[in-house]
Amino acid sequence: MPRPRVHDLDRLLDAAERLVVEVGARGVTVRSLAAAAGVSNGTIYHAFGSLGALLARVWLRAASAFLDLQTELADQAEGPAAAIAAAADAPAEFAHRRPEAARLLITVKKEHLLGPQVPEDLAGELLALDKRLVRVLVTLAERLWGRRDAQAVEVLTTCVVDLPTALFRRAFTAGEPISEDSRARLSAAVHAILLLPPPRKD
Repeated sequence: MPRPRVHDLDRLLDAAERLVVEVGARGVTVRSLAAAAGVSNGTIYHAFGSLGALLARVWLRAASAFLDLQTELADQAEGPAAAIAAAADAPAEFAHRRPEAARLLITVKKEHLLGPQVPEDLAGELLALDKRLVRVLVTLAERLWGRRDAQAVEVLTTCVVDLPTALFRRAFTAGEPISEDSRARLSAAVHAILLLPPPRKD
C-alpha cells in the first residue's frame, strides 16, 4: 500500500484535531476517526503506526504552530514589556487563526493525548518543544531584566502561561471568540506584574 500523501495526512490530522476537541482525547477511536476523515482504519495504522502516535502528532503540530506564532509576535513587539504582553496574548491570536488547534491546547490535557504508545522519535520532538518554550521565557527574562534565573522565568510563566489560561479558558471551553475586554485585561495584568522585579534567591 503506498504511503498517504502529505496533504492527505494533514487532512487526517485536521479531522483528529476536530474530533479531540468535540469528544475529548479518550473518546477518539480508530473507527470514529476513520469515519470522520473518510478513510479506512488501515490508512491510520499505515500512516502513523498507532492511534497514540497520531494523537501525539496532533498535539505536536498544534503546539509547534502556536510557539511559532508566539515567537513571531514577541519578536515584532517594540520593547521587552510589550514583547511579553504579546507573548501572553498569543493564545487569543492563535484562536483567531486556528480556533480548533487553540481549543485543543487550552482545553485538552496534554497527558490525555500522550501515553506509552508514543514512539521514541515523537517523544523526543515533544521534549524539544518543552525546551523551546523554556528558551522563549528565558529570552524574554533576559530582555527585560537581564536575568535568566528560575525566579525570573517563574514570573514570566505566570504572565505568558498561567494568566492567559485563566482568562481565556471559559471562552475556549464554550467555543466562543476571545473578547477584546479579556485581552485588554490580560495586557494590563501582565504590565502590572512586570512593574515588580522578581525576587532573588538568597
